[in-house]
Amino acid sequence: MKYIKRKKVIGKLNSGDIIPSRREMGLELNVNLNTVQKAYKEMEEMGIINTFKNYQSTITIDENILKNIKSELINESLNEFIENMKAINVSKEEVLQIIKEKF
Repeated sequence: MKYIKRKKVIGKLNSGDIIPSRREMGLELNVNLNTVQKAYKEMEEMGIINTFKNYQSTITIDENILKNIKSELINESLNEFIENMKAINVSKEEVLQIIKEKF
């Protein structure tokens, strides 16, 4: 799921684009087909992708869902980063300074 979400957010996939079949995705990512099928099913339930009968799946055109994907990825990354900084006792001020320097 993260693979598809990231590709959409960075512009490698666009709304309405066809995504690889489940079998192709499993081979591309070296992941078990059952794992890919579960991820596709979950993305369908979330509205991220659409699959009609036995045709290939496409990225949703729903802009609200797509905005939420980007926000979700940002929050996940930030939360992990903040937890890592707290774990090594880096203060908020130090983190902000490092971000200003590195960004």
